[in-house]
Amino acid sequence: CAARHRDLDWSWLRGGDWDTKSPGGPARTSRALTEWLSVDLTHRFTVPTGIEETWAHFQDIASVAECFPGATVTSVEDDTFHGSCKVKLGPIALVYNGSGTFLEKDETAHRFVVDAKGKDKRGNGTAGAKVTLTMDDAAGSTDVVVVTDLAITGKPAQFGRGVMQDVSDKLLGQFVACLEQRLTAPAEPEEVAPAAS
Repeated sequence: CAARHRDLDWSWLRGGDWDTKSPGGPARTSRALTEWLSVDLTHRFTVPTGIEETWAHFQDIASVAECFPGATVTSVEDDTFHGSCKVKLGPIALVYNGSGTFLEKDETAHRFVVDAKGKDKRGNGTAGAKVTLTMDDAAGSTDVVVVTDLAITGKPAQFGRGVMQDVSDKLLGQFVACLEQRLTAPAEPEEVAPAAS
């Protein structure tokens, strides 16, 4: 998919190297331009549970995050959650700390939109993502489509779209495998308290 540049935070442009002698006015130098990237990522997968059960599971954001490699949710308040995410891109190990907010939740259409932002704790840049997830019934199973509008700055942006796609494909594959295991696992029997003597 082609990169999109709408609805993005351009405040990062206030700093950095500028060429004020450019014929067309101030312009960002080529080195700095390589440190910003915006891409669309689309992933589709199917889980072997009904749409209502799948939708209900996704409402527990902390539980869902446990299936995503490197992700940890530290707190949840109403429609906002805070946490961190560890990602490795080539030789760079990143730890993004940030938050996410549910912008939309449509239980009837089984669709939600999340806006997430984070900053690498070692100063390697920032990441922002608008994630739209849609579920459709598939004869007892659930088809899920996840569209991510991703914008990153700093060193990770130099790896380009191809690496971002490969890494996200790998991470999502692990996420789906974990999710399927959780959704299809038999319920644990409730412990019965011993009768009083």
